[in-house]
Amino acid sequence: MITIDFTDKEYRRLLDLVYVGNWIINSTRSNNDRFEDYDLIQEKIFYQCLKNSKFSILAEKYQGSCYPSRAYEDGGIHEVIAQYEDCVFFEILAEELSRRDLMRDGASPEELDEIPDELCDRIDEYLAEFEQNGLDNVNVDLPNEG
Repeated sequence: MITIDFTDKEYRRLLDLVYVGNWIINSTRSNNDRFEDYDLIQEKIFYQCLKNSKFSILAEKYQGSCYPSRAYEDGGIHEVIAQYEDCVFFEILAEELSRRDLMRDGASPEELDEIPDELCDRIDEYLAEFEQNGLDNVNVDLPNEG
């Protein structure tokens, strides 16, 4: 058994860390494909909220299990997740487009790791574009159906 003492502020931050971690691990999985042990840890951490009047609004029981409450989920945590997802999306897109461009210019996939300055410069160009214009200037040519 491990016991850790948290201040109220530290415990509140722990709730966020557990929720965001479980969100990243399980949110894209179907119910049958979830990593249940992470759900159980989240439940255990949020269950402690019900034992403390300062935190009781952040958790609720449903069908014998404990979950983050609507008040918790509506309290800004999803904005934090959305900011993270946007950042990761644009960074991955910038890198993939940069790699594509350099390969179109004649670099082989193996050579891309040997020209990190060119790759980083291209990534920075895309990131600057996305920061200024989002996806407004991105075009995708879909093949004609038929």
